[in-house]
Amino acid sequence: MQKPFYAHSLEAESEDRWQLLGDHLRAVGALAASKASHFNAADMAECAGLLHDLGKYCDEFQERLRGAKTRVDHATWGAKIAVEKYGRLGRLLAYAIAGHHAGLANGGQEPECRLTSLTDRLGRSLDTQLDEAWQEEIALQNELAIPALTITPGQNAFQLAFFGRMLYSCLVDADFLDTEAFYSSAEGRAPRDTNFPSISELQKALSSYLAQPRFQSPDGVNKVRAHILKEVRGAAAQEPGLFSLNVPTGGGKTLTSLAFALDHAVKHGLRRVILVIPFASIVEQNAAVFREALGDLGEQAVLEHHSAFSVEQRQYADPDSREKLRQAAENWEAPIIVTTAVQFFESLFANRSSRCRKLHNIANSVVILDEAQTLPLKLLKPSVAAISELALNYKSSLVLCTATQPALYEEDGFEGGLKKADVRELAPAPEALHRQLERVTVSHVGPLADDQLAELLEAQQQVLCIVNNRRHARSLYEQIRHCRGSFHLTTAMCARHRSEVLANIRERLRDGLPCRVVSTSLIEAGVDVDFPRVFRAEAGLDSIAQAAGRCNREGRLPASESIVSVFKVASDWSPPPELEQYAQACAAVFRQHPEKPLSLAAIRDYFCEVYWLKEKELDAHSILRSIDNGGVDGIPYEWIARRFQMIESNMKAVIVPYIATGESAAKSEITDLLGQL
Repeated sequence: MQKPFYAHSLEAESEDRWQLLGDHLRAVGALAASKASHFNAADMAECAGLLHDLGKYCDEFQERLRGAKTRVDHATWGAKIAVEKYGRLGRLLAYAIAGHHAGLANGGQEPECRLTSLTDRLGRSLDTQLDEAWQEEIALQNELAIPALTITPGQNAFQLAFFGRMLYSCLVDADFLDTEAFYSSAEGRAPRDTNFPSISELQKALSSYLAQPRFQSPDGVNKVRAHILKEVRGAAAQEPGLFSLNVPTGGGKTLTSLAFALDHAVKHGLRRVILVIPFASIVEQNAAVFREALGDLGEQAVLEHHSAFSVEQRQYADPDSREKLRQAAENWEAPIIVTTAVQFFESLFANRSSRCRKLHNIANSVVILDEAQTLPLKLLKPSVAAISELALNYKSSLVLCTATQPALYEEDGFEGGLKKADVRELAPAPEALHRQLERVTVSHVGPLADDQLAELLEAQQQVLCIVNNRRHARSLYEQIRHCRGSFHLTTAMCARHRSEVLANIRERLRDGLPCRVVSTSLIEAGVDVDFPRVFRAEAGLDSIAQAAGRCNREGRLPASESIVSVFKVASDWSPPPELEQYAQACAAVFRQHPEKPLSLAAIRDYFCEVYWLKEKELDAHSILRSIDNGGVDGIPYEWIARRFQMIESNMKAVIVPYIATGESAAKSEITDLLGQL
């Protein structure tokens, strides 16, 4: 009788309760195949699952399970067999198999990288010998089908690298899940709960919420919002792919985009909705809107996933929801994900299993890219390539949802950009919508010193002033803090503190009380506030448009009385060089479109100006070129992951408890802590 080989052991338990290696490999293969079936790659994913732990078929690893301290490389054997049996396709599998613990390595050696390259691992002699038992227990296909990818001219290397990362996602998630299931069963713990509300149930809940009279108003701005909602939902039957939702700020994009996404998902059998938001500071707000709109199903259906959120700290009516969502954050199994652009795009270019594990669940889903114009220029080309690829080969629908649609099209001069024919506009007559929702008058008032600006703010009962950095915001706030109803908002505040301040601001605005707010740009991205007067420091036109969206948001005042004043800051607060370039491009547009600086034509001219100025910096790290140069043998996975960083900062985090009882107490806590550093 053949001796048994094991994948996982149980401490202080007899070996007949351990997990058999053949059982684990077959289970992981089947799980990986089911996940990859959403992008027609089940055979390759199953093969990766069957081979990933092949190196455990050796005496050295079995003795390690029994307590020996010997280190055993159990991943390289499967990678070697994949290449020997399947050639070039096997090489693509080998990245995932060899890296299922340590991460996707570079194909060849690159400077500053930690992982041993795949070429080096495949070329070295291993200290262990595979037992022939693996050939009796594991049945591999004789041939693998070539991936069913639609190839874009000039993008084939990027597409294969992307496909390899998706296969890796299926493999590592399947490996985690099967291992977790074995230990949960052996230890008597409940299995992972994946019983989420269905997309159909969520669609019905949202439709019921949107049927309320307040969403059907026949007057003013709400009438326009109701029209947009109806028209956009009516377009949900269109075939999956790329969409644009070009609606002015205040047009109800948040709920309209969710309604389209759920309708579209039900119509085409898509699995989930992923809302991608540019800033962590407003993820909480949007997630709360979604939960409210989905009623009793919202708590268990909506997963927030970003660096500033902790499932453990949030209060849940149902205690079981916390554990279910905590686990769902590992692989995005929830039906609705609310995340940041950093989390989403960095994961698409990552190489570690913890970041890549969820990627396969983006396939066959609806992705709403909120405020798409905020994608960082230095990573714009690879980000656009990823957007295109998800729609082209992974059965996903992506909605570029913004009030200031960036010029990402080849026809606008964006080399390697989207084709206008491939992107369908959901908004009914965007030009007319922008005219209908014109609620402000924008003008440039020239330079303003802080003392002048403070006087202007003090003269207003309700006013918002947005500046470009936290130090300026703090300094200006100190000059007006003696006035009743003065507030200060920056990203240095924790999410809970910001939420409490915003709630206070909204209450004072609603009650007509004095309310003077100095903020950084965080208030521009989807924060629902309505001021009669707004001042905005010079910035890009997209930022000015977002600032204008906080002025007369509900259209209660004539546009002539709702003034957005753009000003040049004092020399003490001069913007960084990159922001200065955006401001210069904006100034050029103000000269070209003095009467309508926020018109669609002006916005298009602005982005064309910016992208023309920054053409060489739209892939600043040459990520796309590095993939093209290496081919399948030299995909620089680790090198790419190290360079695709949407936020580059040398700052160190200082974490202190948020004390709601007063600013002085919090200041004292911070001062004491800093004194210890």
